[in-house]
Amino acid sequence: MEVDVLPVELWQLILSYLQLPDLGRCSTVCRAWHEIVLSLDKTRWRQLCLGCLKHRHPNWPNHPDVEPWSWRETFKQHYLASKTWTKNTQDLESSNCLSLFRRRKGRRQLSVGMGGEFGSLRAALAAASPYDRLVLLPGMYEEQSDVLLKVPVEVVGQGMLGDVALLMSIDQHCPTARFCNIIFVPSRFTSVLYKTTTGYVQFDNCAFESGQLQIHAPGTCQVKFCSFNQSSIHLRSVALCILENCEFTSSANANVTVEGCPSLSHNWACKHLAALAKSCAVPTEPSAACCPGAEQNDWGESLLGPVRTCEIIVGEGQSSFLSDAGAQVLPGSVQEDAEFEENLWAAKEEEEEYLALDSNSSDSDLCSDDEEDTQAVFRVPCQTHSLSQTLADLVDSRLQSNRLHALQRDLKLKSLQQELQQDKEAQSLANSLQGCIIRQCLFRDGKGGVFIYSRGQAKLEGNVFRNLTYAVRCIQNSKVVMLRNEIHHCKASGIFLRLLAGGLIADNNIHSNCEAGVDIRKGANPLVLCNKIHSGLRSGIVVAGNGKGIIRSNQIYGNKEAGIYILYNGNPAVSGNHIFQGLAAGIAVNENGRGQITGNVICENQWGGADIRHGGDPILRNNLISCGYSDGVVVGEHGRGFIEGNAIYGNRGCGVWMTSSSLPHVISNQISHNSIYGVAVFCRKDDNGDQPHGQGQRGSENFQEEREGAGGESYSMDEEEYPAAWHSVSVALVELNNISHNGAAGLHIKSCEALNIFANVIHANHDSGVAVLQSSQLTCIANNSISCNSRGGVLVEAECQVELRGNGVYENGSHGIISKGEGVIAENDIISNHRCGLQLLQAADMKVVKNRIQSFRDYGIVLFDEAKGLVQENIIFQGRSKKFILRPPSNAEDCIIQNNMLLTLKKRVNPEGAFLRLDGPFCPAQGHAWAVSPLPRFDMECMLTNPPARPHIRGRPLEPHTVAGAQRVSSITTRVDGGCHNHGSIFCTVL
Repeated sequence: MEVDVLPVELWQLILSYLQLPDLGRCSTVCRAWHEIVLSLDKTRWRQLCLGCLKHRHPNWPNHPDVEPWSWRETFKQHYLASKTWTKNTQDLESSNCLSLFRRRKGRRQLSVGMGGEFGSLRAALAAASPYDRLVLLPGMYEEQSDVLLKVPVEVVGQGMLGDVALLMSIDQHCPTARFCNIIFVPSRFTSVLYKTTTGYVQFDNCAFESGQLQIHAPGTCQVKFCSFNQSSIHLRSVALCILENCEFTSSANANVTVEGCPSLSHNWACKHLAALAKSCAVPTEPSAACCPGAEQNDWGESLLGPVRTCEIIVGEGQSSFLSDAGAQVLPGSVQEDAEFEENLWAAKEEEEEYLALDSNSSDSDLCSDDEEDTQAVFRVPCQTHSLSQTLADLVDSRLQSNRLHALQRDLKLKSLQQELQQDKEAQSLANSLQGCIIRQCLFRDGKGGVFIYSRGQAKLEGNVFRNLTYAVRCIQNSKVVMLRNEIHHCKASGIFLRLLAGGLIADNNIHSNCEAGVDIRKGANPLVLCNKIHSGLRSGIVVAGNGKGIIRSNQIYGNKEAGIYILYNGNPAVSGNHIFQGLAAGIAVNENGRGQITGNVICENQWGGADIRHGGDPILRNNLISCGYSDGVVVGEHGRGFIEGNAIYGNRGCGVWMTSSSLPHVISNQISHNSIYGVAVFCRKDDNGDQPHGQGQRGSENFQEEREGAGGESYSMDEEEYPAAWHSVSVALVELNNISHNGAAGLHIKSCEALNIFANVIHANHDSGVAVLQSSQLTCIANNSISCNSRGGVLVEAECQVELRGNGVYENGSHGIISKGEGVIAENDIISNHRCGLQLLQAADMKVVKNRIQSFRDYGIVLFDEAKGLVQENIIFQGRSKKFILRPPSNAEDCIIQNNMLLTLKKRVNPEGAFLRLDGPFCPAQGHAWAVSPLPRFDMECMLTNPPARPHIRGRPLEPHTVAGAQRVSSITTRVDGGCHNHGSIFCTVL
């Protein structure tokens, strides 16, 4: 009959009543009939697939509510799977005239059980020929000794799953076998349900109770749509086996144990299994249903709660911190392609009053209109003062914004596909097919999921691990490849790697575990790429006990402890990750931990973005550390670190907070728009037992083994892996940083140890540029540009030891330099500050030599009565008219003033100006005479040309020079009572 005789809908209704053989015949009639048969996919083919007792839903057990792309194709795969166990013919190259165990077309079907041909399975096996089919009638079959399987057969249970049970132990000694629709229960004399050491066995739609499957090389197996209740599989040196769509529950030990290096002696089925593994690989891009835990918990609620936003204004323009390419970063978002900054940043209303401050602001912005004419005459032009053109550019708002946008592009979160394209090692691991392949399985409510040891290899794809003690444990030079799994609610860590284990952990959703999401120790060295690691009750990733690894392009958020915790000589490479919304530090480096931490986005964490303590010694380079609820970088007691090239923005605490017992190198960072200090150094120390919650002693899974391992085990490291930045140093260094627009002082120092501050731009901070409140040892402040800060340029309190050399102190809102301490002020340019250029107060004992000083509104130098020291060979320019140049003390016995050059500019009386030289004490109030010699008119534009405006960096490259050691910071300082602004880091008061 022609198809067009009846409507298509009627043909579909008619054909939906046909059985499988009739549908096959109809599909061969013509093209039109074939298309109609194919159109029955959601109706008749679905009924046929689910109606077969031996078949389960294709997405069982993880997602039985998700339909396959084609029911007809699923039915076809089920049908073909029942035939593949017979494909064990020998290769023709090895035997041209002989083909063994070829399937016979006329194989018999034997019935076993009450009313069948045989009363027991043993008797049926004794009479069976190769490839016969044994149908077990409903009932329970028990044997008192091992049943030997000597011929290849197929054993199928009749009826529903559970109607046929085998209480016996089967030992296979034939090339191939298949079991379907049967429950295996251990006999009284052994817990081994099935064992093979030579052949291939296939289990379809079976159940295993309280027993164990043992597969030893060269034997192999394929297990599909089976359930294991208090049962396990032990694989020893198996070349290749596949476990698919299985459910493992309530195990007392690991559900799957993989032991030994994959055998080189391949079973006949390995070639078939390899082809099957390639054809049924999990898709590269997972569907939303594959990782539901990323967005909701078991009640459908968001794990993170409402997502907040934050934007920071740089200069005149608004700049978001991350590009829209980070859209996929934040789990739980309704639109996966929404801009990342709309999902990630916290609102910071209290910063609005100063975030929009123009980075090019100067003292002229604060002047009244009636002073403009006076400014034109007396104000020294100093807009070009800088370390170099490079550092001057950092102050420009437009270039700041451009650099920020470039940083955004560089820190885009990469997809797994991009990572695999760039990393050939990762690509090779992802495509590897060796050992055990476990796909689309469910592991729940037991002790362990998969245990791999003694050089074993396993590949896990698309599995779910939940409510276990641990999900995966890989030790002893073993290798694991994990792709697109979900691991959650484990009682310990989700993934353990120990003892030189390695592999690839990529694109997994790891969340809500009681310990770390990924735990890397004792020389383990995995690739950890593109995972979501979140909502853990401890840290996201722990690297300890000489652990290594490459941790790249992960989303790590919402963990109660550090996003990444490195300690006990852990030394990973951490790059390109987004670490945010943690309840502690973003990255914590503690207890002699190291690591190279580069190119990460670290934001919205409750504690420091990076927290370095107790001997921690990382390289922290080119990271974006922003919008934290505490400090950007915390360097605690005995911490070290090479902190270079980071953008530290918009944190509610300090930009960089460190104790004077730490030895970091803070080099070439942009430290801006933080609520308190740009860089703060405190001399407070931690009590030995005073550790913050989440980074102290651990519980039963504590780090005692790492303490022992660090002292007793030795993992050698080549010199190439141990960069010069880790050589020992003795003085902390703050160099070549742009410290601007912070809510308090740019540099706040209360130190009991030496500190070097070189070649920084300290600009437009909302307090002093540099405040030295305590400095029992020498603080060296050299070659810095200190400009446009709301209060003074430099404040030195009593009893502080300071050397100020080669700095440019310009246009600050109060005095240029105020000193009550002792030390040297030499070769500085102190120009155009709103109050005095230099004040020596109280018991100051300073040597003031070879400076150029000018104040627009006040004295160039003011010496109070108790001040001591030497004021010599300085050039002091007059500022506004009718103001004195220098105010000496009334009692000048302890203060020597000599060989200074005082320059005045008189608009009417002497328009050409006068250049004066003063020897000895000088006090205009006491009527001392001046020796005046008329000179050619002085050009204000040329005041800072010979030598040029400071700071100068002679013999020093513009890039940060190589330091003989990058000091690191590692302990958590003592908590301080009171307000953070006056007493210490906000981190302290949070605790």
